[in-house]
Parts: sequence; structure tokens; C-alpha cells
Amino acid sequence: MTAGITRSPLRNLRCIAASALGSLFSLSILLPPVGSFFTGALRIVSAAVIVAAAFGYVSPRRMLLNTAAFFVSNFVLAGCIYAVYSWFGADFMHFNNGCFYIDFSLIVLIVTTAALYAAVYLARLIFGSSAADSGCYSVIVRYRERIVNMEGIADTGNTLVDVFTGSPVIVCDRSRFEDFLSAGGKLPRGFRYLPCRTVSADGVIPVFRPDEVLILNRLSGERKPVDALVGLGECSGSAVFDPRLLKF
Repeated sequence: MTAGITRSPLRNLRCIAASALGSLFSLSILLPPVGSFFTGALRIVSAAVIVAAAFGYVSPRRMLLNTAAFFVSNFVLAGCIYAVYSWFGADFMHFNNGCFYIDFSLIVLIVTTAALYAAVYLARLIFGSSAADSGCYSVIVRYRERIVNMEGIADTGNTLVDVFTGSPVIVCDRSRFEDFLSAGGKLPRGFRYLPCRTVSADGVIPVFRPDEVLILNRLSGERKPVDALVGLGECSGSAVFDPRLLKF
């Protein structure tokens, strides 16, 4: 949830490490009641450690943003669980020192988690790929006096964001921007490299902030300006963007 709110990249190994740290901090439920001051201090420290493990430390501003989003996510999820506990008097839930414990078997936990994950994955396939399959988008990039118009592909797999600003990155075919590059293929002023990860490898791609980016729905004629960076990669003449851009 934090990664989705802040558009921060979250790799699987970092997610596992952050989850492991979170489980260690949750052991405070085994301590005797320690008071709200200690509980609050522990919550702040644990949140900062978990967020740093999940997303790394880029800048104080980014760290503060991710930590705030992490707290919001916890308030929502824990609030839902506490509501069930309060309304139904569930005797299989236990609270202490700001932590809760749900007493049910490991088999139920595994089956429930797998079922919920499958439901979420199926929903993403249905609602996230429909736009990509329709092939009805164009991406228009304006940079200084140049304008590039490409076929747009909405792909939920493109979760690349700029680690400094949190802006999403639209990955465009590099060949369409060759005249942007200086002699010898060097990057002009305003371009920089951004680490990225694909299915097959890790690497870096050049990115820049254009003067304007429009995503055009060719079926409805709607033109949506988006706040995004442009990355130059190998996309067979197309521009690949996260369909969530259309919702903001």
C-alpha cells in the first residue's frame, strides 16, 4: 500500500526484509503493558526502520513521505481489524502494546492468504490489462521545439518511478528520440540515468522531464495531461506507461 500511495519502487527481497523486521517489532505484544509513550516511540522507530528496509534512504523528504504513507496504511488496516474486534467481541483477537494477535491455525492463514492474493492478481489482470489489449492510446511528448507522437501501451508491469521525485516514468522507444541526443549519443543537459529492472536484467536508462506529456484515447478522443518523466529504452516504437496514470 505504501508503494502504491507514494509510487515508490519495491523489490521482492526488500519487501521480505521489511516484513521480517516488522514481525520482530510485533513481538512487543509479549511484553507487559509499557505505556503509551514507549509504545508511540517504538512505533516511530519501527516504522522508520521498516520503511528504510523496504525503499532505502534517498532523501529526508522522501523518507518522511514514505513513513507517513506507511502510517496511513497501518491506520486503515489495523482500524478495520479493531472494528471487527469491537463490534463482534471476537475472542480470537488479542491486543497489547499497540499490537494485535489473531489466533487461528497456520493452515487457515496460508489458505486465506493464497485465496486473497489470487483474487487481487485476477482483478489486476482483468482491470489492468483491458486498456493494454485495446491498443487505443497515443502518447504525445513535447520537449522544447520537438514533438514525438507514439503508440501508447498501458502496462501494469511498468512500475518504474523516479527515486528522487516519485514521478512515474513512461518508457519510450529510444530510436524516436535520437535527434534529442547530442553527437556521439551523449545525453544533453537535463537528462540523467535512472536504475531500472526488467524481467531479464537490471540496468539504467536515460530519463528526462519533458515540457508536456499527453495520453490520448483514440476511441473517446480524451486527451489527459500527465506528470511523468520519459525514459528511453527498447519498446519497438511505442511508449509503455502505467495505466494508473489515467486515474490521477
